[in-house]
Amino acid sequence: MESEQLVSARTLERSVLHGPVFTQEPSDSVFPLNSDDSRVFINCKAKGNPPPSYRWKFNGVDIDKDFDYSLMEGNLLINRPDATRHGGTYQCIASNSLGTVLSREAKVQFAYYLARFNFSNKPRSAVSVREGQAVVLLCGPPPHSGGTVTYSWIFNGHSNPLQQDNRRFVSQKTGNLYIAKVEASDVGNYTCVATSQGLCKCWVHCSKNIAFKFAPPPPANFTAVMGEYEPKIEVQFGDNIHVGKGSSVKLECFALGNPVPVITWRRADGNPFPGKIKINSSNGVLEIPYFRPEDAGVYECVAENSRGRNVARGHLVFHDVDHLQWVQTLRDAYMSIEADLFWECRASGKPKPSYRWLKNGKLLDRIQIEGGKLAIYNLDLMDSGMYQCLAENERGVIYASAELKVVASPPDFSKSPVKKSTLVQIGGEAVIECHPHASPRATISWRKGGDYLKDSRRQMIMEDGSLRLTNVSRSDGGRYTCVAQNPFGTSSSSGSLVVKESTKIVVPPLNMDATVGESIVLPCEVSRDPSLSPVFRWFFNGKPVEVNKQDHFEKIGGDSAGDLMIRNVQLKHAGKYVCMVHTVVDSVSAAADLIVRGPPGPPEGLTVEKVTDTTAQLSWASGPENHSPVTAYVVQARTPYSVGWQAVKTVPDSVPGQMLHATAVDLNPWVYYEFRVVAINSVGVGEPSVPSRALRTRAAVPQVAPTNVSGGGGNRGELVIVWEPVPEEQQNGEGFGYVVAFRPIGTTTWIQTVVASPDASRYTYKNDSIPPLTPFEVKVGVYNNIGEGPQSSVTTVYSAEEEPSMAPSRVWVRTLSASEIEVYWEPVPWKTNGGRILGYEESEAERVRVADTTATISALKGSTTYIVAVKARNSAGAGPQSAPVNVTTKKPRECVRSGYGEKPFVRSGLKHVQFCFSFHPAVLNLGTSESSDPFINMPLTNCLTFTHLADTFLQRT
Repeated sequence: MESEQLVSARTLERSVLHGPVFTQEPSDSVFPLNSDDSRVFINCKAKGNPPPSYRWKFNGVDIDKDFDYSLMEGNLLINRPDATRHGGTYQCIASNSLGTVLSREAKVQFAYYLARFNFSNKPRSAVSVREGQAVVLLCGPPPHSGGTVTYSWIFNGHSNPLQQDNRRFVSQKTGNLYIAKVEASDVGNYTCVATSQGLCKCWVHCSKNIAFKFAPPPPANFTAVMGEYEPKIEVQFGDNIHVGKGSSVKLECFALGNPVPVITWRRADGNPFPGKIKINSSNGVLEIPYFRPEDAGVYECVAENSRGRNVARGHLVFHDVDHLQWVQTLRDAYMSIEADLFWECRASGKPKPSYRWLKNGKLLDRIQIEGGKLAIYNLDLMDSGMYQCLAENERGVIYASAELKVVASPPDFSKSPVKKSTLVQIGGEAVIECHPHASPRATISWRKGGDYLKDSRRQMIMEDGSLRLTNVSRSDGGRYTCVAQNPFGTSSSSGSLVVKESTKIVVPPLNMDATVGESIVLPCEVSRDPSLSPVFRWFFNGKPVEVNKQDHFEKIGGDSAGDLMIRNVQLKHAGKYVCMVHTVVDSVSAAADLIVRGPPGPPEGLTVEKVTDTTAQLSWASGPENHSPVTAYVVQARTPYSVGWQAVKTVPDSVPGQMLHATAVDLNPWVYYEFRVVAINSVGVGEPSVPSRALRTRAAVPQVAPTNVSGGGGNRGELVIVWEPVPEEQQNGEGFGYVVAFRPIGTTTWIQTVVASPDASRYTYKNDSIPPLTPFEVKVGVYNNIGEGPQSSVTTVYSAEEEPSMAPSRVWVRTLSASEIEVYWEPVPWKTNGGRILGYEESEAERVRVADTTATISALKGSTTYIVAVKARNSAGAGPQSAPVNVTTKKPRECVRSGYGEKPFVRSGLKHVQFCFSFHPAVLNLGTSESSDPFINMPLTNCLTFTHLADTFLQRT
């Protein structure tokens, strides 16, 4: 189907007659004459129906086809091109039966060297100079045209060109070689090389070897060295140079002199050079790319040596030129006879362009022209043709083309008949359109049935021919006919007017108030013509409500109702709602405002000022109230030590809704705080404000003393003091530390020491003269850089004790069964041992805890003899061992696998304690709560050591 439509469109295009339109126009060109191809093509192509024919003009004169010129379709072929005869301006002209158009003018140039690229054959004599003298070697290239020519010099036939430096310079304007100060190494032959680059191919043009020979040095008794002299600028730029916008300009400057002059550049106004300016390595060429107005001004080249200085200057003038381009161009026009044509073309460019108008390639005469505006009144068929608007200035000319077709035809309704049926509601307005195609424009009249209509208060024939009826009643229904007439004929077209009952909204939506979370219904019910089906559409704040795509909205109701339910109303739902009802004949609407009351919005513009060590002043602006007044504000804060945001105490204690400031109190000194404010109204708690930036309160003396001060234990001659460190948020400033004070009970002088670490929790005082278990009064205070804080309450801490000096006595063992024994002993009195007895052990044994001076050991092997010994221990170490006691377990009642794979355990009273039994000497260890050893943790501890004789060094008895 698509291919059929495409073929049909192409067939239609080929069948429609139209004037010529260029698809390819000639353009400015440079052709190299040294090409192997002896012909030149200049392109031109146009489309049109019928196909156009072509002719050409050269320098404004028609070209006759001869041996020099021939046509290939629209393209012009130049045979045996010659720069003298064929260089100039060419223009293509395309014509068919509907009109003629001219192409743009194209300038054609030829790049060449005369004398087949050879330099002059005239011999050049050697140049003799003295050392230190300056010399200029002339290049003298042959005449040339077109292309870009660059120059270089070859010294003594070397393959590489002569390198330029601050002493030697090659001008790209003349090709000459300048040597500021001749040296002995400069003697030799020099060849000038000129290179021309055309647009199509590159050609290198060389001179014959022209030798500039430096004379050899004269005899020693002859002064052959040139004396010193001030710089002479030999290569310089013009006084006034016009530079176009966006172009690049190069300034050459080189001086002769002895010593070799130093070349520098500057602006006369003292402004620095922009970064885009380029200066070559020898400082002889300054290049300014992309020339802009700010680059204009006076530029100076300064040549200086020890003998003097010289300055060359020139003024660069910005030439504000913009290429011509169309701002408003032409479009083809199809006009009725006797109509008026107005065309306008506008182009931009500097200088400002002027305009010319052409018809079929010739200047217009009888037609009104004003600049780029063209007006042709009362068109006739002879005005048809191809028109061109030319915009031109000194920089060039551009063309815009369009075709004018003037047509004459009788009225025709085939493409735009009167609408067959027009519906309108009672009391409404109807417009029955009538737009026949006619040239010239047709006169329109209307009739209903057989009667012609006249303009009245309720019916009127409009300027475009349409019939307008207002305040329509049922009697206006019927068949209407439009009659069109012009000098070439008459035609008519008919249609019917159908009158319906008007649609009315009988139950409109009403303004409502709602609270966030509620559900409401906005009603919309209509009365209508029974034959019409209304379509309900709701709009919220001017945008359609997409009922099926939004969870909150639902449309309910029957054929004549389109109520809108809003579920779980939110603040975003507040606004204007419009119910719009459409039928094929009319549209009606009704609107209502919904106010949603919700928690207040976040307060705005929170600021925190006057921060002290424990207070900060806050102020803010009220946020949206959401139709419910703010009743109170709550100030919240967050610190690096808090869990989330917490309410802080304020003055006043309760901030009322009309107050927009408060003072936060009871803050911790030297802590970073962020603040925010929350508003409350009758609906609920609103969103918090944007947090303030973190601010630190000022430092203050610490207010909190360490807690849980205690101690004890350690090695002999030590007093160990421990405490719970003060949290960082309560240290109140930098330089926090602890002051530990202690004294033996009964003395009056406190011994103090400073612990500078804020994380410290322990201090050990060493003095070998301290008796064991000496009681001390101890207290710990705090300080920071501001001062000293409070001290803890005084507590008693004992110094370290010494190990027991006596062994337990009266050790007795009783066999209970084949797997159990019970051990008894008398405890060592601690008052006779320089310390408290905390337990009993043997160094090689494992420890077992019991709660009394009796221990029951289970999971032993039957009929086996064991040796048991006990020794006392405390925090300072273990005492001497008791005398060993033998015990033999009872014979087992039956043979069972036991002993070696089982773990024996100790039972003391009703308490069973399990320990690891490895058939090596083991320890039963009983401890008290006063022990500093974490392993000993009971009121009184006894340790039991026993040996399985069968598996060790003793014989079983």
